[in-house]
Amino acid sequence: MVKDMKSIIRIMETNLDGNKPVKIAIRRVKGVSFMFGNAISSVCKFSDKLVGELSDAEIKELEEILTNPAKYNIPSWLYNRRFDPLTGENTHLCVSQLDFTKRMDINAMKKMKTYKGVRHSSNLPVRGQRTRSSFRKGSTVGVKKKKK
Repeated sequence: MVKDMKSIIRIMETNLDGNKPVKIAIRRVKGVSFMFGNAISSVCKFSDKLVGELSDAEIKELEEILTNPAKYNIPSWLYNRRFDPLTGENTHLCVSQLDFTKRMDINAMKKMKTYKGVRHSSNLPVRGQRTRSSFRKGSTVGVKKKKK
C-alpha cells in the first residue's frame, strides 16, 4: 500500500472512493456513463491505478478529459448533449452543468408551451404513461362497501 494514498478524492464536485480503480470510480460523477468511463480510461495513461494513488497533475488531467473530451479524440456519440438546440455543437456536460442545462431546457419548453412543457408545469407524466391509476398525488380512490 502506498503511503500517500488518499481514501477520498474530490473530482468534478464529487467525492470518489480512493480504493477503486479510475475506470470504476469515475462513473460516480454525474454525467459519466459506463461507456464514457471506459473511453476515458482508455485515453488516460493511468487507468490501471487506484484513484487514491493519483497525483495532483493526474487529477487535473482527468478533470480536463472530463470537461473537454473532444480534445482527447473521444467519439462524439458518447457525449450526453449532442446537437445542442442553441449552438448545434456536440458537448459533454457533467455535474452542475448537467443539472442547470436540464432545468433551462424544461423552462424553455414551459415558456414555449410545448406539450412536454405543459405536462411538466402541471406535474403530470411527460413521456406518455397512463394516468388512470398511476401518478396520483395525495388522493386515493377506492370502493366503498354498502352498509348492511
